[in-house]
Amino acid sequence: MIRLGVVGFGLRAGGIYRILKELDPDFRLGGIVDPDEKNIRGKLPEEERKVPFFKDLADLLKKGKVDAVLIGTRCNLHTELAVQALKYKIPIWLEKPVSISMEQALTLEKACRKKTDRILVSFPLRATPVYERTREIINSGRLGRIVHFNAVNYVSYGGVYFETAYRNFEVTQGLFLQKATHDFDYLCKILNSPVRRIAAMWSRGRIFGGNKPENLRCGECTETETCMESPLNRMRGNTGGDTGNHLCPFSIRLGTPETGMNEDASSALIELENGIHGVYSQVFFTRRAGWRGATFSGYKGTLSFDWPKAEIRLTEHFSPFTTVMNAPVKDSHFGGDYELGRSFRDMILKGRPPLADIVDGLNSVYACLAAKQSAETGEFVNVRHFGDPFPKGWK
Repeated sequence: MIRLGVVGFGLRAGGIYRILKELDPDFRLGGIVDPDEKNIRGKLPEEERKVPFFKDLADLLKKGKVDAVLIGTRCNLHTELAVQALKYKIPIWLEKPVSISMEQALTLEKACRKKTDRILVSFPLRATPVYERTREIINSGRLGRIVHFNAVNYVSYGGVYFETAYRNFEVTQGLFLQKATHDFDYLCKILNSPVRRIAAMWSRGRIFGGNKPENLRCGECTETETCMESPLNRMRGNTGGDTGNHLCPFSIRLGTPETGMNEDASSALIELENGIHGVYSQVFFTRRAGWRGATFSGYKGTLSFDWPKAEIRLTEHFSPFTTVMNAPVKDSHFGGDYELGRSFRDMILKGRPPLADIVDGLNSVYACLAAKQSAETGEFVNVRHFGDPFPKGWK
C-alpha cells in the first residue's frame, strides 16, 4: 500500500490521484488537508470516505504516516508548503508554478539546494509522446543546428482565468506564471539550454475585466441575452466554457492594468544561453480554435508539432519530402500526466529521481518572473538560474 497525503484536494489534485490509482491500485489516501471536508468526502469513492482530515500539513505529516505528499493548493501557498514538506524525508509532488514571486523562489531554492531529488514538479508537457519524438528528432541532427523557434498557446478554455478563483491576481501574479511556466520548461528542455534573457509584453483589460460588481454571477445579470459570455450564448454558439451560473469575467474583481490583473494575451522574445532565440505567445480569449505547439528551424529542416492534433510535421529543406507523424490523441495534458504519475510512483517505491525536479521548476519560475518584469518595464531582463549566488542583502 502507498499512502498518499494531499494538501488541497481540488480538481487538479483529485485528477492526479485518480491517475495514480489507475497506474497502481495500491495507492490509498493517507490523509487530506482541505477546508472543504464535507464536499470532498461526498465525492470520494465509498471505500475512501473515511480518510482522515488534518488541520494543516505539519499535522498530516506527523500523524498521517504517509509515504508521499501531493501539494495542490492555490499557487501562492506552494512555496510555503514545499519548504515545510522538505523537512520530512518523503517524495513531494508540487503543482506549478512552484513560486509566484522572487522572494518565494529564492526561499524555496535555499530550502532545496541539497534536496533537488525530493520534489517532482508538475510539468507534464515534457513527458508527452509528441514531445519525446520531437526531442529525439532534434537531437538526431536531422534539422541541423537549431537557430530559431516559434511557440504558441491559444487557450480555448481561457475563461477559467477570469471567472474562477484563478482571476485573483494576488494568487496568480499573471499568466506567464500560471500558463507559460509549462511552455518555458519544455522549450528549455527540448533545446538543452536555460533562458539567458527575455523581453515581453502583454495586453490587459482589453477583453476581460470591467466595472461589473465584484461577485456578480450570470443568474443575477440583466444582460444575458446580449453578453457573449452568458450560459445562453455559450450554448447557442457552442463556444465551450462554463454554462452554469459562473462569475462575471467583466467584474471589477479582476483588477486593472494599474493595480494588476491577468492578461488577455502575452508574448515573449526569448534568448537561450546556447544562442537559440525565438518567440512565445499565449492568448486566452480564443474560442473553438485551441492550438498549442511549436516550430523549430535549423539549416537542414523545419519541424512543427501540434499537441491537440498529436501531430508532428518534418520538412526537409534540401529534399522534396515532408513527413507527417501522428500519435494517438490523449487526455490529461496529452498523456503527460500519466508519465509524471509513473515517475512519482518510482520515486516512492524505487528511490528514482523525478522526471521534472525543483531545479526545472525554479528555472521556469525565474524565466516567468523575468517576463513579467519585462512586460511591466518594457526592457530586456536577464534571467536568474538555480544555483546562482543569492542576491546581496537577501537573507
